[in-house]
Amino acid sequence: MLTITDQDRMTLTNWTRASTVAAGHAERAAIVLAVADGAGTSETARRLGVSRPTVIKWRDRFAAQGIAGLDDEPRTGRPKVVDDASIIAATLDPPPARLGVTHWSTRLLARQLGLGDATVARAWRRYHLQPWRRETFKFSTDPELEAKVRDIVGLYLEPPENAIVLCVDEKSQVQALDRTAPILPLRRAGSGAAASTARASGWCNSSKAARAPG
Repeated sequence: MLTITDQDRMTLTNWTRASTVAAGHAERAAIVLAVADGAGTSETARRLGVSRPTVIKWRDRFAAQGIAGLDDEPRTGRPKVVDDASIIAATLDPPPARLGVTHWSTRLLARQLGLGDATVARAWRRYHLQPWRRETFKFSTDPELEAKVRDIVGLYLEPPENAIVLCVDEKSQVQALDRTAPILPLRRAGSGAAASTARASGWCNSSKAARAPG
């Protein structure tokens, strides 16, 4: 029978309920509480879905060191060095077609590189990479574009008296067959970019002004 103080019981109970506590610490707290409540090693292991050696380990660690014994011991040896350059280079390359995705996620890239997804996420934050974002751009070949823009913007900024401005937008059911310009790749401190229009038949964006009688 493991004996714990009321203060330790309160702390361990909070560990099992708080969403901010690491899953490993919550599991260890549940083991200690179960044993302190009279559950045997086998019963505790079966109830919490862990092995008997795991129950014995954390039971004995708590008995010897208290709550401090539930922390992870410092690891020995040289810490693993992660090369951010390899993560960034892999991020800038599109995923293989076999994966069926348009951009990397932290978990997918981590699995591809044999790393933890948190390691990939830290590298992305450090270099401000956001593969899921995409900006749009559009090039116009209309030689009268500037004059048309001035006319349309002028209608909104300073409409004529008794004027009605009608706008007709592109129909959503028109299927985009291809982009009118190549997709630009992901870059550091930015996002990928794609043209906002596509080659397809259907309605075109237009704006017209009509003067109402009167």
